[in-house]
Amino acid sequence: MSDTNELDPWHSLKQFTPARIALGRAGMSLPTRACLDFQLAHALARDAVNIPLDFAGLEQRLSMQGYQTLTLQTQAENQSVYLQRPDLGRLLSASATACLQHSAPIPVDAVVVVADGLSSTAIEHHAEPFLSLLLPELQQKGYRLPPLCLVKHGRVAIGDAIAEHYAASLCIVLIGERPGLSSPDSMGIYFTYQARSGISTDADRNCISNIHNNGLSYQQALKKLLFLLNEAEKLQFSGVNLKDETTDAEPNDRLRQANFLLD
Repeated sequence: MSDTNELDPWHSLKQFTPARIALGRAGMSLPTRACLDFQLAHALARDAVNIPLDFAGLEQRLSMQGYQTLTLQTQAENQSVYLQRPDLGRLLSASATACLQHSAPIPVDAVVVVADGLSSTAIEHHAEPFLSLLLPELQQKGYRLPPLCLVKHGRVAIGDAIAEHYAASLCIVLIGERPGLSSPDSMGIYFTYQARSGISTDADRNCISNIHNNGLSYQQALKKLLFLLNEAEKLQFSGVNLKDETTDAEPNDRLRQANFLLD
């Protein structure tokens, strides 16, 4: 029996979505191609979670661009503990705390944290190019910044302790998001005004999600983040009461070409 079903009326809709529709059938089963595609997507998602981020390589590349970095570890000592104990991924290890305490105290306005999160692939692919856009903008705005903090096995709230240490008003966390079968390398950005460890909650944060090649572009994400930074400084809060009012961010050209619903 044929491995595809060209007469499937849903087939023409596949061009408009990455969702698994119009897969066809082979007897009572999925076609071989659909099965293999699913297995590949599942493998990529598992790899995104389980393959460690090359922190040394990321640190070296950022250093070559002239940025100072500080690599820290959470209390989740390995990936297995990280996945089973989310609470430990929100706390700095004793060595990381000591490292911060021994670093030279400097007045800062904002901290930028990069954490592997649940997708090392996302950070590997997107953190460096996004930072190359973000950091010059922050410097142009006159923000005083400490070294970039690269955090192993970090959750979103790990930025709170770092911001509190530096007494920074603004905390920006880049983190790998939970991978999906169509987006294993999606990066998220979490922004918190006056972040404080044990005090700030998820309701105090703003999230910019779905940053990857078929999602939100770096330029769109940067525009949203800069808007939130400006508004937070004026209103002196972030979170659920701070709304993203950017309205002219266009979808990726590639996505627009594929989806007539965006026109």
